[in-house]
Amino acid sequence: MKQYYILFLILSSLAPLSAQDTSECPANLSIFAEFAKVKNYDSAYAPWLEVKTHCPDLNAATYLYGERILSHKIKTVEDKSTIIPELISLYDDWLAYFPSDRRGKSQKGKILAAKAQAMFDHNAAPLNEVYAVFDEAFISDIESFTNPKGLYNYFKTLYTMYKNGSDNVTMDVLFSKYEDVSEKFAYENQKLSKTLDRIIKKEDAGELLSSKDKRSKKVAEINSRANSTYSNNLDAIISQEASCDNLIPLYRSNFDENKMNEKWLKRAASRMDAKECSDDPLFVELVEALHGLSPSADSAYYLGILKDKAGKSSEAIAFYEESLTMESDLYRKADILYKIATKLKKRGLKSQSRKYALRALENKPSMGKAYVLIASLYASSANDCGNNQFEKQAVYWLASQTARRAATVDPSLNKTAQKLEASYSGRAPSKTDIFTQGKAGEQIRFDCWINASVTVPNL
Repeated sequence: MKQYYILFLILSSLAPLSAQDTSECPANLSIFAEFAKVKNYDSAYAPWLEVKTHCPDLNAATYLYGERILSHKIKTVEDKSTIIPELISLYDDWLAYFPSDRRGKSQKGKILAAKAQAMFDHNAAPLNEVYAVFDEAFISDIESFTNPKGLYNYFKTLYTMYKNGSDNVTMDVLFSKYEDVSEKFAYENQKLSKTLDRIIKKEDAGELLSSKDKRSKKVAEINSRANSTYSNNLDAIISQEASCDNLIPLYRSNFDENKMNEKWLKRAASRMDAKECSDDPLFVELVEALHGLSPSADSAYYLGILKDKAGKSSEAIAFYEESLTMESDLYRKADILYKIATKLKKRGLKSQSRKYALRALENKPSMGKAYVLIASLYASSANDCGNNQFEKQAVYWLASQTARRAATVDPSLNKTAQKLEASYSGRAPSKTDIFTQGKAGEQIRFDCWINASVTVPNL
């Protein structure tokens, strides 16, 4: 690396920078790339600037590393007045010279989203201008706009404008954009789940993971945690507005003009169901309009909810099963199965709830929340299963093991699962209890609805 830097100094002394020959660009590219790889961004800046100035179309690394070099400079220099605009303009040049990756795939959404994020982070423009860049990224190239922080701030920018009383941001616009971004998060999570599910199946089958599998798993786990964090943050800020008091009049006022709009009907019914507004008559109208317009897995599921509300359990289950029959996508089917399991749990139908949760896991092995649900079903049955107090408390071991499994398949649930595992373990028999009862290493069978067994830990 030192020899590159010495070469740079020699070349610099031979000619004024303004007259530097473009033939020197490849050498400068190597110099700044080597410095940037070891995060020596201060030393990388000068040769990077030479390449950026004289050969902006030489290599995409000019922009990949340039983003890091300038971001570092912004953090370390006192006067940021020229560096921030330099970073913002970098994205414009990036888009002009390298709008696609090496495979020819568009990177426009990714680059514009990064530009908007930089504008947002450094207060480089008014919110409406920041939002406009985010919006262009999302609309023009949603496929490459995958950064979870960017997706969250895309919506947060609009939400802030709404709270500030912007005339152009109505509640209708806000909820519509929330659905757009929420669906994008779901799409990205589905891609990550497919990677994790493939690897989970190999692990469960006792197969050794290749180095490529291990790398893919690590990347998917990191991205899954990030997606989960920002997706939850997205839900948290919209929850302040998504009350039944707001949703019902909003959807009521827009119902007539959208009753032939399948996408709008699905979103409205889904939001009302999620916020437990399904007791309102409007929910019935939404479901009937949706089913009449286009009978689908979604509409059949919502009809099942209506039957549930009416106390017609067998008819509800029939509609739920019809919904599953109509859905061919395994991941959407898993989501429906999980929703059904949740509904059945609320009604106290533990065995049926577990049945649907397990079916969800068959379709999507990485659905950790299904294990969390099953663990809670076991824990709630501690007083109903077992022949004595020790056995009743032993149910918590089963709950604890199931919660642990949730973290194993879904890293985004790691903290939640760890807390549940610790809580359940704390309610299981103590070491003193195990010693007193002489049960270490024994297997306890639960003949209640659980119909499973657990092994008492050895002391």
